[in-house]
Amino acid sequence: MAAAARKDDDLLIAGSTVDLLEDLGHQVVEAHSATEALQLLEGGLAADLLITDHAMPGMTGIELAREVRRQYPRLPILLATGFAELEGSEMIEVSRLAKPYTQTQLATEIARLLPHGKAGF
Repeated sequence: MAAAARKDDDLLIAGSTVDLLEDLGHQVVEAHSATEALQLLEGGLAADLLITDHAMPGMTGIELAREVRRQYPRLPILLATGFAELEGSEMIEVSRLAKPYTQTQLATEIARLLPHGKAGF
């Protein structure tokens, strides 16, 4: 099973994504801000995958992805967003999943990022 630290600015969307992930058999650790996600990782959370929204107060998903890449370069990142174009997105390569998405689309993207079910960290 892959653990996923994730963040979404909308609690309803976050809850439904958690449900989708758990239905797929993943263990999920939720963070309700980019800062909280970083604190979880810095506190020793051994996540296999980070799923983040882009539009968040204080720190965007791209900014979070940059910081995670700096500190945890092997941690796969999936950016879920409803924005077609992301400011500053050309500066970092991350996998993207367009909102709204289905459980099948989410599962496909996770399988692409974690081909062996776990990242092996």
